[in-house]
Amino acid sequence: MTRDQLEHAIRAACDVAEDTDLLIFGSQAILGQYPDAPRSLRASVEVDVQPLNKPAAVDAIDGALGELSLFHQTHGFYVHGLTIDAATLPDGWESRTTRVSHEVGTRGNVGHCIEAHDLAVSKLVAFREKDRAYVRTLLAEGLLDVDTLSDRLRHTALDDDTRSRLTAWVDVTIEDLV
Repeated sequence: MTRDQLEHAIRAACDVAEDTDLLIFGSQAILGQYPDAPRSLRASVEVDVQPLNKPAAVDAIDGALGELSLFHQTHGFYVHGLTIDAATLPDGWESRTTRVSHEVGTRGNVGHCIEAHDLAVSKLVAFREKDRAYVRTLLAEGLLDVDTLSDRLRHTALDDDTRSRLTAWVDVTIEDLV
């Protein structure tokens, strides 16, 4: 996915939802903070979004722009309407989003992309192999600060065992990368 495609997704999802603001919280949220992120971080053809002011419109977005839709077939990527509750995020994530807005590309609509450290926490909590590989790449590319990531893990609603397991994974991964 490219930043232009992300802007197109914002424009289309806002049109369908009749909203001007979206939360973008899947892997492609990285394009907010890092428009030229490494290709491996941009491999997904899916953008996870929730209209900020009209969250009930996620089903309409999924129907019109989702996987296997005409939009997907035409553009080669799709927009997954999903509530933000699907992601586990650190306290305060709302104040750290990166705004993506362009007069032409998004028609002035705004995509509020989850910040890289918050995105990494969400991926670690999911803990699928593809999510661990994603975070590993973020770390290897120097797009995350380990202390900030550790702090965000401490400020995420997790049980102690999960927090310890994820912190240990980060520590081992950092050692492997050095």
